[in-house]
Amino acid sequence: MKAYVFPGQGAQFVGMGKDLYEKSPIAKEMFEKANSLLGFRITDLMFSGTDEDLKQTKVTQPAIFLHSTILAALLGDSFQPSMVAGHSLGEFSALVANKTLSFKDGIMLISKRALAMQKACEKTPSTMAAILGLDDKTVEDVCTSIPDVVVPANYNSPGQIVISGSNEGIDKAIEALKEKGAKRALKLAVGGAFHSPLMEPARVELEQAINSTVFHSPVCPVYQNVNAKPSTDPDTIKANLVAQLTSPVRWAQSVINMISDGATSFTEVGPGNVLQGLIKKISKDMATEGAVY
Repeated sequence: MKAYVFPGQGAQFVGMGKDLYEKSPIAKEMFEKANSLLGFRITDLMFSGTDEDLKQTKVTQPAIFLHSTILAALLGDSFQPSMVAGHSLGEFSALVANKTLSFKDGIMLISKRALAMQKACEKTPSTMAAILGLDDKTVEDVCTSIPDVVVPANYNSPGQIVISGSNEGIDKAIEALKEKGAKRALKLAVGGAFHSPLMEPARVELEQAINSTVFHSPVCPVYQNVNAKPSTDPDTIKANLVAQLTSPVRWAQSVINMISDGATSFTEVGPGNVLQGLIKKISKDMATEGAVY
């Protein structure tokens, strides 16, 4: 069974998608539709902007979404997923790929999500940090012991967790986790505390947009971040997508469950190969590849 996975923030690079735009009339049409819907030429920033341009949440999220969904569309008949999953914003890409969401609705939701998250970040100074070399429970226990806001945000692979919270909370957690024997504990260059309670204002804003959007029955299950379980019911998918903003991304658990349910290979659709690397750490013998047009 073929599983297709879609990357999240951090996979962006200058020039992403330019080859698709130049080689495919279908891709060009989809990119131009996105420019029109977003109200600015995101293609200019993707193809020839700066790293700083692409690091803006309001640009990063739609850029990665566009690269992933357009690449999936270009795969044509060879795109036959038995199951899909996406890391954080990649879940929206997965939901367009498995026909839960239309391309247009996906773009509009991602745009609203990115702007809502950026506003939440500006409201409360906050950040994230990558923790390597500790088991999940040790990280969870340390987060619980810190009086400031700090929570596990991404369960990426065994021994690799990203934590999220207030600047003070993250600083205290880094020191405590180093004392516990973390191989590395370093802050990430992100705009705020994604997948933490500090994203509550963004969650409320996004919930209204999601609830007013039509979700269709998908062609295959999506393994969702909040519970790592397969979903095909549109109402369940909506509820889990809303909860995702303030809940941890259970990526390692999702991959394990997909393998248990019969996945024999994983194809990453979008920029970069981050997810392929994580999947190899979760299951070293699993076949992985990047989608190529």
